[in-house]
Amino acid sequence: MSLKLSRGLLIAPLMLLMTGCNLVVMQPSGDVAMQQRDLILISTVLMLLIIIPVMALTVFFAWKYRQSNKDAEYDPEWHHSTKLEVVIWSAPLLIIIALGALTWVSTHKLDPYRPLDRIDAERQIAADVKPLTVEVVSLNWKWLFIYPEQGIATVNELAAPVDVPINFKITSDSIMNSFYIPALAGQIYSMAGMETKLHAVINKEGVYKGFSANYSGEGFTDMHFKFHGMNQADFDQWVAKVKSDGATTLGRGEYLDLAKPSTANPVGYYNSVDPKLYHAILNRCVEEGAMCMDEMMMLDHMRNKNGGEAHGEHAGLYPFPDGSEVGICSVEGYSPASASEKEKSAGLEPAADLSTGELAPAGGSSAAKL
Repeated sequence: MSLKLSRGLLIAPLMLLMTGCNLVVMQPSGDVAMQQRDLILISTVLMLLIIIPVMALTVFFAWKYRQSNKDAEYDPEWHHSTKLEVVIWSAPLLIIIALGALTWVSTHKLDPYRPLDRIDAERQIAADVKPLTVEVVSLNWKWLFIYPEQGIATVNELAAPVDVPINFKITSDSIMNSFYIPALAGQIYSMAGMETKLHAVINKEGVYKGFSANYSGEGFTDMHFKFHGMNQADFDQWVAKVKSDGATTLGRGEYLDLAKPSTANPVGYYNSVDPKLYHAILNRCVEEGAMCMDEMMMLDHMRNKNGGEAHGEHAGLYPFPDGSEVGICSVEGYSPASASEKEKSAGLEPAADLSTGELAPAGGSSAAKL
């Protein structure tokens, strides 16, 4: 068997496999992903402007100055060419400037925290369009999607109407994961006690693959879901279906059961959701009696503002006898009454009357207005 035939037989199966590849990153269905694809293509072309000539010249010089070519010019005293130096340095410099400008513009334009200003390349977002809010929680090993405005929640299934901006709020119950729908937008990490954001829009109806792009343990390979892009009427029907098929309300108890590690979870529906559940997940206070991180942050801030010291060696970490886990987060959803009751129950002198904003000085009983 000839060498060429052997190589052909080795390459043929690889080409056959490639015919089944779904290059969704290069053929996305969402405007953000399309802009990211264009960025990849433009950057690649700019870099090839240097790579291709260098590779071609390498072959050319090797061929021209081969030992058997007696007609090639031989000049052992040559050491400098101004024209050649200009070409060698100016071309890469111009490409670096172009790549730098492209990176600067796209970094700000495609910032996942930046609200969208267009539906696609030809349509801007109307002033009266209201984005769809979806609260995303990565669990071991499944995805929870909460629709606060629709009052429903789903497990391992996500849906959104086409041409409607989507505002994703993303967090994790424990291990860090990565929320990724290649057809929609780039990946965004989910981390416990923190909230990341993603603004995106789907422009074509269809069913798309979503998954975790960050290894997270035993059930990682099954941590995927379907994302349905629908017209508005179909999306309304899907919401109605979730409400009718959902067996229970997703409250704190149900969430704690759901959060237990499990693999290959089927799609699940909840016909209603505790409106404060996502806040509790984000601030690590789903368990009964646990103090929320944003409440602890507010208490520490008020104590420090009054000249007192934060609780413990590490401010905001396990300050109470019951071992409540707390930390630093946003003050969104902060409840003054619950924070005050929690401090009193721990046997501490309240830092302030949180309902009125009167701050108690560290060494006395008189109150100072915040």
